[in-house]
Amino acid sequence: MVEGLKVQQLSQTICFYLKMLLGIGIVVVLVTTAQALNLQGLLQRLLLWVQGLGPSGAIAFIGIYVLATILFLPGSILTLGGGVLFGIGLGSVCVFVGAVIGAMLAFLIGRYLARGWVAKQLEGKVQFQAIDQAVAREGLKIVLLTRLSPIFPFNLLNYAFGVTQVSLRDYVLGSIGMLPGTVIYVYIGSLAGNFASLGTETTAPPQLLQWLIRGVGLIAAVAVSFYITRIARKALEQSL
Repeated sequence: MVEGLKVQQLSQTICFYLKMLLGIGIVVVLVTTAQALNLQGLLQRLLLWVQGLGPSGAIAFIGIYVLATILFLPGSILTLGGGVLFGIGLGSVCVFVGAVIGAMLAFLIGRYLARGWVAKQLEGKVQFQAIDQAVAREGLKIVLLTRLSPIFPFNLLNYAFGVTQVSLRDYVLGSIGMLPGTVIYVYIGSLAGNFASLGTETTAPPQLLQWLIRGVGLIAAVAVSFYITRIARKALEQSL
């Protein structure tokens, strides 16, 4: 019986690491391919293609944004491009919808690949289970704060939250925190007027706006760090 459990645990561990290696391999291939293909130029060509689609371009744009989010491609060019294509109103809606759908799918992929293994590792470890459950209970606030801060990498967080017990509902609702930053960058893109200037100094936020974004991001980062530390300490005290 004991030997059987050991074999099962070993096979689960091997399976997890194989999945991780596969994921890392895919990321490496994507990054290498992106560099070889001139990613910025490729995204600009995609935006030009979307522009030629007319009214259906908004749906195509959302689809591209979803794929970019899942594949770890930088969303800044697409976000600015949304402003060029659709203006601040429709552009913000398209970017936000694409980002939320992409983030949700990445979250589910992360949960499928790694959550089961993490749960197995927490078995019998009361303190770590308490922290994991506490983070899940406060998931909405934690996701919201991290989404407000550009300091936390958007694409990586999507997969990382999938490993936690944070519910899909709290994760999606917390993604509302992306909205202020989305509107700001779509607005900057709408001022650019053309795709050629995207990603250049001409589309850089004004100095005051840059400091505002950094300030809000820093405050949110400090707040989420303090908040997680506090709930973890409280969970540990309750588990002892």
